[in-house]
Amino acid sequence: RVDQRTQVSRQSFEDVFSDDIIKKTVVNDIKHQFSFPFSEVSSLRLTTNLRFDKVTTLSNSPTTLKTPNDNFILFGGLLEYVFDVTRPISLNINNGFKFKTWVEGYNELLNPNTDFFVLGLDLRNYQKIHRNIVFASRIALSTSFGSQKLLYYMGGVDNWLSAQYDGSIVPDPAQNYQFQTIATPMRGFFQNARNGNSFVAINNELRIPLFSYFSPKPLRSDLLENLMLIGFNDVGTAWTGLNPYSSSNSFNTTIIDGHNYTITLQNQKEPIIYGYGFGLRSRIL
Repeated sequence: RVDQRTQVSRQSFEDVFSDDIIKKTVVNDIKHQFSFPFSEVSSLRLTTNLRFDKVTTLSNSPTTLKTPNDNFILFGGLLEYVFDVTRPISLNINNGFKFKTWVEGYNELLNPNTDFFVLGLDLRNYQKIHRNIVFASRIALSTSFGSQKLLYYMGGVDNWLSAQYDGSIVPDPAQNYQFQTIATPMRGFFQNARNGNSFVAINNELRIPLFSYFSPKPLRSDLLENLMLIGFNDVGTAWTGLNPYSSSNSFNTTIIDGHNYTITLQNQKEPIIYGYGFGLRSRIL
């Protein structure tokens, strides 16, 4: 009755720092998941994870040539409960309700003071309006805590080509951020419109298929079959501390560095951002 799955992955990437220092990170990761179903629509899933990171400073100068490698071994897991009573009608068209809640934790095996925890919840409802027109709504929230934390960049959309980043809001340097991710969608804003170790997002979409709604049978063109008009509304925020309106949030502080002076500006920005509009969605390839 218990489903099991093993995943092995390897990834490498490079980061460029000041003084032309280039660090290459190679990540080797192995995961094993146990999934125990309570019924056809709900299950409890446990994923164990062992990850090895090797960070090498590339030798582009006599100084960096002598820099030793940094090795990190992380062990932890993810426990999640999934409930899903949705019915797929067509691409991006569902009826029903589903949600997932989870807790995640990691620690470096060679360094006990590196605990890292994440709590999260994601609820989605797809309400049928007429035939294959649906109103999709979602609320997602998550927070990280421990000696190491996860940094959420709010703004933009998933798989954004030529993504734009707002560099005016600097993450809180007092937080020991070890990982980062994008909190989406927040259409109408660049990535990092708000940031912090916690976030909440509410998204609503009215999905109206333009051609398949009027056709009594499937269309030959996949592009036209899945082409839909989207009316959307996004509301959300990301913050550091107890609540979004805390004056200690990093987006309330602007630092101006001059030649021989530093100016720190304190203000109280509205932490909650929102956007609305419309767009088109389909499958091209």
